[in-house]
Amino acid sequence: MSAQTSGRRVQLLDTTLRDGEQTQGVSFAAKEKLQIARALLQSLKVDRIEIASARVSDGEKKAVADINAWAAQEGLLEKVEVLGFVDHTLSVNWIRDAGGKVINLLAKGSEKHCREQLGRTLDEHISDIKRTAAYAQENGISVNMYLEDWSNGFKDSPQYVFDLVTGVSECGIGNFMLPDTLGVMTPDEVFDALTEMTGRFPGLKFDFHPHNDYGLATANVMAAVKAGIDTIHCTINCLGERAGNASLAEVAVVLKDKLDVQLSIDESRIAMLSRMVENFSGKWIAANTPIVGADVFTQTAGIHADGDQKGGLYITALRPERFARKRTYALGKMSGKASLANNLEEMGLELTDEDQRKVLQEIVKLGDSKALITADDLPFIIADVLESREFRYVELLNCYISSGLDVDSTASIRINFQDKAYNASGSGNGGFAAFIDAISKILKKRDFVMPALLDYEVHIPRGGNTNALTECIITWKIEDRELKTRGVDANQVLAAVKATLRMINMRMHSLTP
Repeated sequence: MSAQTSGRRVQLLDTTLRDGEQTQGVSFAAKEKLQIARALLQSLKVDRIEIASARVSDGEKKAVADINAWAAQEGLLEKVEVLGFVDHTLSVNWIRDAGGKVINLLAKGSEKHCREQLGRTLDEHISDIKRTAAYAQENGISVNMYLEDWSNGFKDSPQYVFDLVTGVSECGIGNFMLPDTLGVMTPDEVFDALTEMTGRFPGLKFDFHPHNDYGLATANVMAAVKAGIDTIHCTINCLGERAGNASLAEVAVVLKDKLDVQLSIDESRIAMLSRMVENFSGKWIAANTPIVGADVFTQTAGIHADGDQKGGLYITALRPERFARKRTYALGKMSGKASLANNLEEMGLELTDEDQRKVLQEIVKLGDSKALITADDLPFIIADVLESREFRYVELLNCYISSGLDVDSTASIRINFQDKAYNASGSGNGGFAAFIDAISKILKKRDFVMPALLDYEVHIPRGGNTNALTECIITWKIEDRELKTRGVDANQVLAAVKATLRMINMRMHSLTP
């Protein structure tokens, strides 16, 4: 933690609706843009938002007008900004007609861009900026200015950058926005360059706008704040061109926890905004994405669950409660007693030590063959284990089932029947029917008649994934009564197979003298 940053107020400008929309394949509908803007300003409470680029389309203008109308009604219009171009009246008129009050002028922050893309000299470019800025101010619009490609411009020709800023410093520009447009800087380079900028122009306000091409955006933000920058640009879910911008979630948490700065945002709303932007953008974040990923507050190793249970040994400042989330303990082959105990406590369930041992044994066994076992699967596993019996007259050693379109399914099985191995194959209208055909051939040799099947139920957990456990409950007709047996497996047919084997073993046990 730096004494230079501790207690300092840092603002966040979110540009999800402008720079984030430059992500390949992302285009927010007008109503979506309005909902995101409202959530950013009123729920998350960011300091400023950049919502669009001027002159893009009539649809974009309508979306900007809707956001501005809402923001004006809520007294938030000064926090809403639109990127515009050094084109005298065109961008200004577009923003003014859409009800906007702030333009972020996109000037050229590198000599190469100015000369080769605009075909202008520095003096000509400064004159154009002054004319556009003056026209904006005459129309009641505040002006900020981006120095596009500033990072390369500062490296290749720092004097150009200094002269550009000096040339427009008396134009009433509110914030000079310094972007690492191509995400090429390292933290040391950011610190040195921004220290130079703030030292040369102590009376000006600078924003830092990082990109994440080298995966250094958050680290570069830390360097920028240490260098004296008080406004950082970011996006929800790291949206943005190429590798994206700096992630708002990462930036906010790192600045607060590591540099002790003061922020306006409500951390408890970060995850909600992340999910909203996921749904509207169609860009899904990785499960291990810091702060907002599905798995980042899940402990998998049993030793971690044990340490947390005994003394919070694996808990850090990144507590899920900060973000309106909950810590969970994964169930799988690495689970231990503490992982199961935490899940049972969360669900309000109690099991004896022996039953916990059996359930954990089954979890580990399933984890060897299934990538994910969720807490939603646990009731199925518990019911399956508690219903089981120790007797094993018939044990399935191998089972191969094949199904296809417009052809009968086939099954090849190998079972251990009272210490003797049997092989059989069968066919039928579906994998389960083929299994029944195969095992019936073996059982007939031992005078065991398969009972009639009365009902066949399949359940998966609510909201279950495609790899969720499947519970199959089969009702059998045995003489004058009914018998229900249960099987659990990630494969629906194998769940039914297990339910059938349980029925056979229970029936054989009842017939054994």
